[in-house]
Amino acid sequence: MLYLLDTANLEAIKKAYNFYPMDGVTTNPTIISKEKRDFLEILKNIREIIGVESMLHVQAVSTNAEKMVEEALYLNKVIGGNLYIKIPVTKEGIKAMKILQSKGIKITATAIFTAQQALMAAMAGAEFVAPYVNRIDNISGNGVGVVDEIVQLFELYGLDAKVLAASFKNVQQVHCVSLTGAQSVTVNPEIMDKILEHPLTDWSVDQFITDWESVYGVEKTTLDVK
Repeated sequence: MLYLLDTANLEAIKKAYNFYPMDGVTTNPTIISKEKRDFLEILKNIREIIGVESMLHVQAVSTNAEKMVEEALYLNKVIGGNLYIKIPVTKEGIKAMKILQSKGIKITATAIFTAQQALMAAMAGAEFVAPYVNRIDNISGNGVGVVDEIVQLFELYGLDAKVLAASFKNVQQVHCVSLTGAQSVTVNPEIMDKILEHPLTDWSVDQFITDWESVYGVEKTTLDVK
């Protein structure tokens, strides 16, 4: 499983990379706009934090294929590193994916709501496909079910594309997606923290400390009682 953080907030990214086994950061125009700073400066700052090997997913905002390709080439030049250009699964987007694949640009197909959209994107050259789990649920669909179908289709046709499941509202959705065999998830900072949270884990740690201190003293570790 690859863990990515869905944010452009620099402090949140620093925290996640400090504590968790992170593989990258995903952004979109909405996430970027929340930071209310220069677009390229934000992306360059993120790259400085995560390094050149970590994945950074950045979305093209044009609506026609030629402009999407121009954006992708420009971003690849000025940001660099392990960069993926997010392209929506529209007709123009699929056209852009075909062109970008021929130019060696890494592609993440985004705004996916059906397994067939994901399949076509993979055939057009996308290396990652991003189904919107919770948004599918919100229109009376089955987000986890769509992810499962995508995983099955990719295995059936021997495709190398990977699922980058997105749009989560809780940890249970992340867990259910993990069980489908999806290769990666991108979650917001709050959900990333909650993946580890459990009251019995906290209770167990507190009990261990209480029992240890009752015999060996307060604030002493194994280093102090050799």
